Amino acid sequence: MSSVEDAVNCFCRGAACSQAILGTYGPLVGLPPELGMKLASGFAGGMRLAQTCGAVTGAFMVLGLKHAGPNCDQRDGRENVYAAIRDFTARFQQRNNTVVCKELLGCDISTPEGAQKATKEGLFRTICPKLVQDAAEILEEML
Repeated sequence: MSSVEDAVNCFCRGAACSQAILGTYGPLVGLPPELGMKLASGFAGGMRLAQTCGAVTGAFMVLGLKHAGPNCDQRDGRENVYAAIRDFTARFQQRNNTVVCKELLGCDISTPEGAQKATKEGLFRTICPKLVQDAAEILEEML
């Protein structure tokens, strides 16, 4: 089974989108899976604000682990991370037009009405697995 399939299966078994990405790809850049799952647990659903998709933020964390320099506490030590994030974002937007959760799902899950709509219409089962797959496939190309 490929890492892309692992990430999608992890999500489909109940992990958050952010956890599926960081839990699958974190170990490839030195992060233990259980720590990745904990770290990414609050980023699903656009950080519960329906903002940047959790699969995208999970990928950003992986890219940070991969590309941050030893002096990442200074701007020049983060330039490679910023470049990778710009590249990832462009690729994800090319596939999905946006990285914003509420735009991807077509509802704002940070509101009770939006969360109810997403659950009732099965959006987490029908839309989110593809977003996790897209994030994973892009990471595969970039790592």
